[in-house]
Amino acid sequence: DRNGGEPVKEGVLEKRSDGLLQLWKKKRCILTEEGLLLIPPKQQQELIKELPFSTMKTVDCVERKGKYVYFTVVMAEGKEIDFRCPQEQGWNAEITLQLVQYKNRQAILAVKSTRQKQQHLVQQHGGGGGPRLRSASNSA
Repeated sequence: DRNGGEPVKEGVLEKRSDGLLQLWKKKRCILTEEGLLLIPPKQQQELIKELPFSTMKTVDCVERKGKYVYFTVVMAEGKEIDFRCPQEQGWNAEITLQLVQYKNRQAILAVKSTRQKQQHLVQQHGGGGGPRLRSASNSA
């Protein structure tokens, strides 16, 4: 089971800056099973920016123009980050695929942990009639 450290895809993506000029800046990107890492050019003192799939909602607004494909990564808090890359690199499809796989894994883990909790409860109480729980209305 890989811990997400292994790159699925590496290369250069252009990210639109947040400023007024909205310049496209090249970032070295590493896509792993856990998210997308944006690595600034060496000479700049920026931090590596991590976009973990746990905080990513969707890849949206995919548009092909000329030799580029433009797409938007929408984060859980509603923040949108615009990217572009040469069409043949297919970053948008790869990020979407990894995001879907990540969410599927999380769903499976959630189901597993729920099942374990249920089994644990059954074992604890022997399954006979179950514990008497006060209804929520009494405790209000």
